[in-house]
Amino acid sequence: MPEIHSSNDARDYARSRLPWMVFDYIDGAAGEGYGEALNRAALRDLRLQPRVLNDVEKRTLAVELFGQSADLPFGISPMGMCNLSAPGADLMLGRLAARHRVPVGASTAASTSLEDIIKAAEGHAWFQLYFSGNEASSNALINRASAAGYETLVLTVDVPEVGRRPRELKRGFKMPFKIGPRQFVDFALHPRWSISSLLSGRPELANFGGDFGEFDRTASRAGADWSLLQRLRDRWQGKLVVKGVLDRDDAVKMKSFGVDAIQVSSHGGRQLDSAPPAIHALREIRSAVGETYPLFFDSGIRSGEDIVKAYAMGANYVFLGRPWLFAIASGGESGLEQLTRVLTQETSIALAQLGLCDMASVGATQLKSS
Repeated sequence: MPEIHSSNDARDYARSRLPWMVFDYIDGAAGEGYGEALNRAALRDLRLQPRVLNDVEKRTLAVELFGQSADLPFGISPMGMCNLSAPGADLMLGRLAARHRVPVGASTAASTSLEDIIKAAEGHAWFQLYFSGNEASSNALINRASAAGYETLVLTVDVPEVGRRPRELKRGFKMPFKIGPRQFVDFALHPRWSISSLLSGRPELANFGGDFGEFDRTASRAGADWSLLQRLRDRWQGKLVVKGVLDRDDAVKMKSFGVDAIQVSSHGGRQLDSAPPAIHALREIRSAVGETYPLFFDSGIRSGEDIVKAYAMGANYVFLGRPWLFAIASGGESGLEQLTRVLTQETSIALAQLGLCDMASVGATQLKSS
């Protein structure tokens, strides 16, 4: 496999190896993709202030996360149908989480059972829930996650309706796959992916059927409201994270409901093309909820310097999504480890340039005001 020296490398290699339909599903965004691009531009435009002649020889990237030590300051966002990138992708991500003691999000729409993911992650997995509109089936999934050993539940709230993503619509992406002439040609032109997927079995939604109902990724979830959040908080005895928050007033209300942490996120630009850059929302929400309340962040992170910038803007932990799948598509588990090393080295080097030895020292003073 070619060497990965950046997340852009992983994306470029994945683009050449994945069927167009699959690549556009993973890479696509809402509307014209302006919101996704703005996430990246806002991060890129933040400037960090270098400092010199500090002893930065002994640096650590470990951070505290819900009372435990994570070896790395970045983890794995919950993503549906990861096995589209390569057979066994969910388990690769789980093993990565175990090796580095970082959280991996096990998605409601995973193509591997939530039990197998937490086993591969050796307990370092959080279960992500979409409210399906059927509270009984959602509660069944919550009970199942608790029985499997999950201690953290992530409620994703920014998908009342699935955003229109023209790239995947043009490719005819549906789950399960609907194979027409265009898709047949697409798969035929990408034989490595097609053969491996055929031999391993078509990726399916693994956590549904029976008492757990059916999952339609395009179904409306518009009925979710604050009373649902309160019932979920009352029901779930572990840590509760709410993901997909961009508004400071929403964040303050969630804090008052007893939510343990908020994940500031625009869903990677996949939901509302006109949403504000998530990194700017992070700073506003940090100001509103205070300095000690746990805030996590995702959307647009592509490098170690991005990770440091998110911490400087108020994050206590950072998650990535798409880059992991691109790394897997590029080189399987080896590609995943290569990207992890790249991000680790970039983050550590950025700390050294700032004159710091650990992530806890990163704050607003590391940002260069314009």
